[in-house]
Amino acid sequence: MAARLNRSAADIVRFLLQQGEMVTATQSLSDDMIELFAAELGAEVRITEPGAEQEEELLRALEVDLVDEGAQIRPPVVTVMGHVDHGKTLLLDRIRSSNVVEGEAGGITQHIGAYQTTRSDHRITFIDTPGHEAFTAMRARGAQATDVVVLVVAADDGVMPQTAEAIDHAQAADVPIIVAINKMDRPGADADRVRAQLAERGLVPESYGGEVITVPMSAMTGEGIDELLDQILLVAELEELTAPASGRAVGIVLEAHLDRGRGPVATVLVQRGTLRIGEPMVAGAAWGRVRAMTDDRGAPLSEAGPSMPVEVLGLGEVARSGDLFVVAPDEKTAGKVAETREHWQRQASLAGTAGGSGGGARLEDIFKQVQAGETATLNLVLKADVHGSLEAVTDSLRKLEREDVKLSFVSRGVGGINENDVQLAAASEATIIGFNVRPDRNARQTAETEDVEVRLYEIIYDLISDVQNAMVGLLEPEFEEIVVGEAQVRQVFRISGVGPVAGCVVEHGSVRSGAKVRFLRDGTIIWKGAVSSLRHFQDDVAEVSAGMECGIGLSDFSDLKEGDVIETYTEREIARVA
Repeated sequence: MAARLNRSAADIVRFLLQQGEMVTATQSLSDDMIELFAAELGAEVRITEPGAEQEEELLRALEVDLVDEGAQIRPPVVTVMGHVDHGKTLLLDRIRSSNVVEGEAGGITQHIGAYQTTRSDHRITFIDTPGHEAFTAMRARGAQATDVVVLVVAADDGVMPQTAEAIDHAQAADVPIIVAINKMDRPGADADRVRAQLAERGLVPESYGGEVITVPMSAMTGEGIDELLDQILLVAELEELTAPASGRAVGIVLEAHLDRGRGPVATVLVQRGTLRIGEPMVAGAAWGRVRAMTDDRGAPLSEAGPSMPVEVLGLGEVARSGDLFVVAPDEKTAGKVAETREHWQRQASLAGTAGGSGGGARLEDIFKQVQAGETATLNLVLKADVHGSLEAVTDSLRKLEREDVKLSFVSRGVGGINENDVQLAAASEATIIGFNVRPDRNARQTAETEDVEVRLYEIIYDLISDVQNAMVGLLEPEFEEIVVGEAQVRQVFRISGVGPVAGCVVEHGSVRSGAKVRFLRDGTIIWKGAVSSLRHFQDDVAEVSAGMECGIGLSDFSDLKEGDVIETYTEREIARVA
C-alpha cells in the first residue's frame, strides 16, 4: 500500500501507531486502516475484492458477446418477494400446481427455486426467493436477475419490515413492481389499507393515480391468480423483453449444491443464447462440460434458451449463487478462467481472515470467557446444503459480533459434514455448525473421539438464536427449583457415632434419600445441603411420603431445633430465552 501512495511502510506504521493500531510493515491491513491513512493524505481509494480488476480480462478471454443482434421476444422473468408467511410459496404452489411448502422446514423457503408456467400460450419464469430477513442477499440477487417483481403483501397484515426490504431491492433493480394483495379470504383483510401503506413507501397504486398495479387475490382459494398472470404478461409486453437465442449461452447461477449421487448441481437462469448438453461451461471458479440438464419438474432437456431456468450437472465443484455463467469457447479456456478465479477467491478468503486472534472457544465455553471479562473468539466451521444458504447464514452470524465476542470462520463450505471438517475443527478449537446437512458416520465417530461440538439446524431462526444466546452468555444451563417435600422437625435425637438426627413428620410431598435440602428456621434459609440418611422407625428407606414419621440425617449440619423445616427440592433445566 505504501508504494501506491508514494510513502514508506514506516510512515504507515507510525501513523497507525498514533491511532492506537499496532501493525508491522509486512502485515495485511484492514479496509478501515487503509481508508484511515488514505483520508489522512487526502487520497481517494477504491477497495475491491482480490481479482476484481482481473475479471474484465477473464471475460475477454471467454469472448463474452453482449451484442443483441438477432434478439427475439423472450419470456419475462418474475421474482416473487415479500414478508415471511405472506403466502409467496403458496402462490407459486397454485400457479404450478404442486406443493412446495410441505417440504420446507418451518414452512419457510430456505433457498431459491425457479419455475416456468404457461398462460395464454405465453411462458412466464418465476423465481421464488426466501422471505426471512437473513436471506437479503439472495433476494437482492433475485432482483438483479428479474424483469418484473411480484410483491406479495398479506391483506390482513400489511407492509412489514421484510416487505420494505423487498421494495428496496426491487426499486434498486429498477424493474416494474406488481403488488399481489394476498389473503383476501381472511377476516380483517383490507386492501385499501395495504394500498395506503404502499403509497407511503413510494409505491403509488393506480387507484391513487400512480403506476403500480395492485391485484387483490387469495392463494388459498385461487381467486385473482389468473388476473395476476394477465397483468404480468401485460407489463412484459410493454417492457418489450428480448434476447438473442443464438450463440453461446450467458446467464446467472441462482443456486448450487452438492448432491451425493449426482455431484455438484447448479440451478441456472439462461439470460441470452442457448445452453446445450456437451458444451464447456464456466460459472465463477467452477467449470465443466454440461453432462445433463433438467427443467423445474425434473424432465430432461437437450437445450435451454433465454429466460429458462434449468438444473445443470457436470461442473467440477459447487458454484456460488449469483455467479455469472458463460459457455466458453473451449475446455482449455474454461479451465484456465476458473483456475484464475479460484486463486483470487482464495486470496480474498485469506485476506478476510488475516489479523484474527489466535485461540478460539467452543460455543458452550463462550459464556465463561465473557463472564470473566475476556474477549472471546468463537471459531466456526460452517457447512450448508446450498451456497445461498451458506452466504445467508454467514451474513447473519457476522451481524451478531460484539465487542467482547468475535466470530472467526475457520472454514465454510457446501455439502455434508465429513471427517476432514471435524479434524479441522479439532485443530482450531472450533464448533461445527451444519445448516440442512448431517455428519456422516466417520465424522460422528471422529467428533466423539476428538470432543468436537457439532450443532445441526434446519431453521435459520434456531441457528441464529443459539449462537446469539451463547454470545450473550445464555447458553449456561438455567435451572428452576421444584419443591418435592416438606418435613417439620418434632424432636432431635443424638446418636453416638452418628450425631444429631432430626425426628420429623413429612407434611407435604415426599422426602427422598440423597435429596437436595434447604433448612429453614422461621422462614429463613440457614443451610443448604443434602439428605445423608433416611429412616422409617429402624429401617433405612429410599422415600417417605406425606403423613409419615421419619428420621433425617443431614450431610454436614448439626444445629437442629424443634420447629425447623426441612424442605427437599430438585432442579429442572428450563429453556433458555434471549
